[in-house]
Amino acid sequence: MAGHTDNEILISAPFDLVWDMTNDIEHWTDLFTEYASVEVLAREGDKVTFRLTMHPDKDGKVWSWVSEREPNREMRTVWAQRVETGPFAYMHIRWEYHEEPDGVRMRWVQDFAMSETAPVDNAWMTDNINRNSRTQMEVIRDKIQQRARDLGLPEPEPAL
Repeated sequence: MAGHTDNEILISAPFDLVWDMTNDIEHWTDLFTEYASVEVLAREGDKVTFRLTMHPDKDGKVWSWVSEREPNREMRTVWAQRVETGPFAYMHIRWEYHEEPDGVRMRWVQDFAMSETAPVDNAWMTDNINRNSRTQMEVIRDKIQQRARDLGLPEPEPAL
């Protein structure tokens, strides 16, 4: 059975700021704690092909891969997939942004399968991605909300 994750977080900031910061790939090393570098390889319309390189893991291994990402601001959705799949047979990611009275609910849905030669199985990777997504989403939320405060943007009104 393939892997599937679905994680979301509410970010108390205006949509434009959330969208702009989370889709500014060149600055992902400032937004995510796990990425050591980002290299944009190509742009074709709104589609971006880029290489992500992570900080070394606990064993000193550095993971790197190439992904494509295509944002659609009108639909408030981003579609992404790994082009260099590494240990994955495939990896598809959908980011959704839902405006709410309290801010923007950002959702990441990932569908994937590990390759037959991968050192871990789909269940292990599902748990790993869920844990890591929650951690990264909290970091991203905190950084965006801090940027909103720094810019003096009004906080979204809490829902009653």
